[in-house]
Amino acid sequence: MTQIPTSIDGVETLLAGQGYVASRALATVVFLSLKLGRPLFLEGEAGVGKTEIAKVLATALGRRLIRLQCYEGLDAASAVAEWNFAAQMIAIRTAEGSTDRDQLKAELFTEEYLIERPLLAAMRPQAGGAPVLLIDELDRTDEPFEAFLLEALSDFQVTIPELGTIKAPEPPIVILTSNRTREVHDALKRRCLYHWVDYPAFDRELAILNARAPEASASLSREVVAFVQALRREDLFKRPGVAETIDWAKCLLALDVVALSPEVISDTLGAILKYQDDIQKLQGLETAKLLDQVRREVAA
Repeated sequence: MTQIPTSIDGVETLLAGQGYVASRALATVVFLSLKLGRPLFLEGEAGVGKTEIAKVLATALGRRLIRLQCYEGLDAASAVAEWNFAAQMIAIRTAEGSTDRDQLKAELFTEEYLIERPLLAAMRPQAGGAPVLLIDELDRTDEPFEAFLLEALSDFQVTIPELGTIKAPEPPIVILTSNRTREVHDALKRRCLYHWVDYPAFDRELAILNARAPEASASLSREVVAFVQALRREDLFKRPGVAETIDWAKCLLALDVVALSPEVISDTLGAILKYQDDIQKLQGLETAKLLDQVRREVAA
């Protein structure tokens, strides 16, 4: 198990060791979250590396990653624990006529019949140290679930009516993410450190691509990053994230592409743009004009 870094530079080095090139501001808020034991709330567009922070931290620190993927309708039972009703029914039928009712009830609501979900798992002792709890895409849930999370994030504990309150012996490292499809309530944000993860500038995105696709040539990497950054300035329904930059570069390498061309871009736009309207907008002459503009910028 790797020790938690004792400085911002240490966090940058830790993340860089896993191929994650963080801005100084992001490294600072991660350091503070680790040092103070506060949950970290990351907002930003999809594909800018919010979820990856939790994965990288878990790997780098040698901790277990526990992921709660949020969705509309997520409730406490699905997030904390559920009773195994099928096993309980079997136990009831097996015990019919041989056990008194009070004893049977006490036996049914024990850990043996509990199905553990992410929030409860994060409160359990872990051999390698406190786990990294990723609560991903929180904005997909609703306000009642946010209210439920307040207990978990304030006191690092969850309550199961039949068993009582279970408190973490060591608080987990908590990362919450949101694509900001809706606003998350202030009460929840107040319990967290906050950081907006923006699209990276050219130099940092180039460094990210070099770390994640080192086999790409310097010239191809520069063209790829410059083209993606130019796309983000266009009027698109969904601008490509860093994840799309990396995916596109790997697609081009799989095709043995050494330099961008209008034909190659048109054939592989599906790696960076995910909506047909956006793809149609960039087809044909628009792609050629954009590539010429990008090459002038790279040459300058």
